[in-house]
Amino acid sequence: MSGPISLEPDGGQDDTLSLRLARDTTLALRLPRTGHVGRRSRTDDPVDRLAAELADRIGPAVHAYEVAALLESEGLTGERIQHQYGHPDLFSLAEDLFRKVPRSFPEPPLPPDPWAPDHVRCALRGALFALPALAYLLVPPLGHGGHAAQGLIAAALVSWAWGQALGHRTHLRLAVGPHEAGRVLLTGAPAGALLASAVGAAIAGPGPAALFAAAQSCYLAAAGVLLVLGRERVLLAALAPVAAGAAALPWWEPGPLPRTVLPLLTLALATGAAARAVRGTLKAPPVPGVRRPSPAASLPYGLFGLAAGVLVLSVGRGHPLAVVVLTVSMGPAEWLLYRYRGLSVAALRATVTPRGFRLRSAAVLAVCLTAYVLPLIPGALLTGADPVPLVALGATLWTALLLQAFGIGRPPAAICCAVAAGLTAADLLHGPPGPLTLSLSCGAAALLLVGCALRLLGRPTAHA
Repeated sequence: MSGPISLEPDGGQDDTLSLRLARDTTLALRLPRTGHVGRRSRTDDPVDRLAAELADRIGPAVHAYEVAALLESEGLTGERIQHQYGHPDLFSLAEDLFRKVPRSFPEPPLPPDPWAPDHVRCALRGALFALPALAYLLVPPLGHGGHAAQGLIAAALVSWAWGQALGHRTHLRLAVGPHEAGRVLLTGAPAGALLASAVGAAIAGPGPAALFAAAQSCYLAAAGVLLVLGRERVLLAALAPVAAGAAALPWWEPGPLPRTVLPLLTLALATGAAARAVRGTLKAPPVPGVRRPSPAASLPYGLFGLAAGVLVLSVGRGHPLAVVVLTVSMGPAEWLLYRYRGLSVAALRATVTPRGFRLRSAAVLAVCLTAYVLPLIPGALLTGADPVPLVALGATLWTALLLQAFGIGRPPAAICCAVAAGLTAADLLHGPPGPLTLSLSCGAAALLLVGCALRLLGRPTAHA
């Protein structure tokens, strides 16, 4: 630390000293010409040196009493204060130091990100969404076409819709307690499996396709239970038989018995794990006096699940592998949802006006959405699909999931249902929609959803 620099007096009234600290912090100290008894107005005033030494701890003080407590902790005695610093007592010296050192309030350390994503969990969920498709390689009833394929598709759509609504209701009850969530899953998961199985059997008719639709519905119900309760690794272990059998197909023809046993083994493992997980939640004590949410609150999420299934099937009809690309991308999609929330909280801390936050929020949305849709382009090209419809659909689904993550369910459901209904009507009247129709429909839906996100999530209160 360099010594004080003597400056020219201001009109003969004050003597001004400037002290430069070692941390490149400059303090302007104004000394009165008439000081306390025994003090000397000199450039090497010990009070000035003490102010420079303790500036980083005196600056944040809001009252001279805090400076007095600091001096007392430094071990300054009354005798030393009188003889060395020329003040009659501790409080007089503290007031002088408080007046000399400018106020400086350092920013508090940033708290940990409450929305930091679990990288392994997000990657695992993306794989878990895609691995069940390997069962179709072992038992491919879709190859029969006609009512059999339609029954399986209808059962899958019902399972997706029911699973979305059940997952939302379960999360609402998880906020109350695990016992309440377990009660929802205990009745909701079997009911969804029965409904999807009945729809699949009604369309496919009696036969192997109906049995496969029932097995598919039971697996989707069990997987939904495990995913909503955070048992991703358990579900991965349950999928090991199907994954191993499908991986061996290029070198080994398993025959009819292994082709049947391996999917059934995965089904049994997943169902057993789901039952055990639900039983574990029911062991928790119930929370009395809590009103159950209305089932209508979860209806928009179920309708979105149905519409999303229709959109995915429409885009993937000509290129089924494109659906696999979209399914695997759900893991990165979830990771980016967490990053959006974390970056939005950081933007909330960094801005002081609503307009400034809206601009930062729009930038965060643009970065996260771009980071999600860009990898879909090489994925579509590798599968031979048109990347434009896939990118438009990906933007639609991710933005809808973002709104749902903030509890906004009706706009995504309404927009996606309208687009799905239009594509279904075009399919029934004029044949399957082409890439241009899919691109325009999904692109319009994505633009509407992005507008909703900018308006509803661009407010600071949405992230408080």
